[in-house]
Amino acid sequence: MAQTATLYRFRIELSDVDRGVYESLDLRTAMHPSETYPYLFTRVLAFALNSAPGLEFSPGGLSDPDTPGIQISANGAVELWIEIGNPSAKKLHRASKAAKAVKVYTYKDPNALLREVEGKGVHKAEDIKVYALSSSLLSRLEEMVERDNKWSVIHNDGVITVSSPSRTEEGEIKRIRIPC
Repeated sequence: MAQTATLYRFRIELSDVDRGVYESLDLRTAMHPSETYPYLFTRVLAFALNSAPGLEFSPGGLSDPDTPGIQISANGAVELWIEIGNPSAKKLHRASKAAKAVKVYTYKDPNALLREVEGKGVHKAEDIKVYALSSSLLSRLEEMVERDNKWSVIHNDGVITVSSPSRTEEGEIKRIRIPC
């Protein structure tokens, strides 16, 4: 029998000081059996840090490798393409040609991503924004996750603070530049 996805709810009070965005989010996201907690948390935090009208998790989810993990689309065009993890140079090339803006949120070694992209002729590679989340923060979030989560997320000067009713965790989110 095939394993089924586990549904998680994240009710987030977002204070993104860096962008001047303050809002309440209510996200329901399925964790695929092959997905890890760091991937799930990176997806949820990337969504929160890019919260804007029209932002959505891709309908195909993990099962559709040709679509972004998170996106904003308008009139059939992708405005914002967000990848999670360390996508291939080929996928980043395709994303950069298809979307006005491309961002990557990685929970993995960002140097591996840079090595993957180096010398591969990725379209507008210098315009792709890469953010690396602290692996220690993601590990600590695993200790506090529940099926129904009520979190406060504060983003200020490259530091992200996640609070639940019982504890608070903090970590860096570093901007990584892809060399031209």
